[in-house]
Amino acid sequence: MLRYFVSIFLLLAFGLLTPPGFETQGILPEERSQERILMVKTQIQARGISDNQVLEAMKKVPRHLFVPSKYQNGAYGDFPLPIGYGQTISQPYIVALMTQLLSLKPKDKVLEIGTGSGYQAAILAEIVEEVYTVEIIEPLFQQATERLKRLGYKKVMTLRADGYFGWKEHAPFDAIIVTAAADHIPPPLLEQLKRGGRMCLPVGPPHQVQRLVLVRKGQKGEVSTEDILPVSFVPLRRTEKE
Repeated sequence: MLRYFVSIFLLLAFGLLTPPGFETQGILPEERSQERILMVKTQIQARGISDNQVLEAMKKVPRHLFVPSKYQNGAYGDFPLPIGYGQTISQPYIVALMTQLLSLKPKDKVLEIGTGSGYQAAILAEIVEEVYTVEIIEPLFQQATERLKRLGYKKVMTLRADGYFGWKEHAPFDAIIVTAAADHIPPPLLEQLKRGGRMCLPVGPPHQVQRLVLVRKGQKGEVSTEDILPVSFVPLRRTEKE
């Protein structure tokens, strides 16, 4: 975990505002498969992730196509990477952990808040039937939408909006994942979570250590929370500031 925090703070200090500069033309998803296999073995399975559908998704999705071209050589490293506009693509282990915590089933409908590069949405789309993802930053929204379509993720629906309010038109959701930190659990997301569902999100102050929280909603609507581990995510944006 220390390496994870060091990586986060270095990224906050250097390069988070770098323009995206994504280049994916001419690169096949099948490329660098051995790097993905090694990533899963040494970074993800070695830390206790055991859900086979999560492991297979992490092996399949070409992470290097979701980061700017100048960072592609580090795409399978054990750290997050900047994607422009003050945002990051999360450390592979954190992506896998949050996905596993949702206990997904193939027929599930999942909401993601914070599309970013589209990588987490692609991982979800390898596992479940419906993925809805919300991004507030216009350039990232456009880039992720185009990238997901180009890579064949047709069952991922994208929306540019304030993710705090979720996507009410398609609620309720079997699971919700939030990839940016708020100082509290947004009530609209709790309302849109189906009974029996799970939500995973970082909660805490911006630019500091937060806690990864697993929220469970019981069959009678009762809500319980469980702290999983300390993390450091970019803040959940409520208004767009470039």
